[in-house]
Amino acid sequence: MQHLSKQLSFFVLLLSIMVIFSSNTYAQQATDSQVALEQALNKHKGEVIYLDFWASWCGPCRKSFPWMNKIDAEYKQQGFSVISINLDANKDLAAKFLSETPASFTVIYDPKGKIAKHFKIQGMPSSMLIGRDGKIKSRHTGFFTNKISLYQQEIEQLLATK
Repeated sequence: MQHLSKQLSFFVLLLSIMVIFSSNTYAQQATDSQVALEQALNKHKGEVIYLDFWASWCGPCRKSFPWMNKIDAEYKQQGFSVISINLDANKDLAAKFLSETPASFTVIYDPKGKIAKHFKIQGMPSSMLIGRDGKIKSRHTGFFTNKISLYQQEIEQLLATK
């Protein structure tokens, strides 16, 4: 009986460790995207940042990528960077999108939507402009080609601010 009790105790301990380990793994996965964003923001500290949220199923996102590649290259020397956050739960869908519509800028995967929830994202794509001071200066939901000049004007105004 005592032997059975020890085996049962060992089994409960093993089960507890497995639950703790799987919880920590899940918690780590949930914060990986947040850590990646924090690192990207620190890398570009003092720059104007265009932070874009997108998903593979989003039609307007396909239209925004060529423009984001263009502005990332055009304004980089002035202290500008594009950082994008992908919200696909399945990373393969994001990879397929990126093979068809490449990105020359940073892409961070947020499969659990933690970053999107933090920024209260309500539509796809959503973007925000972050000034050199690290504060959000403007937000946009959707991407409209007829507003590109407005988007660029906002970027240029922020770049002119030292």
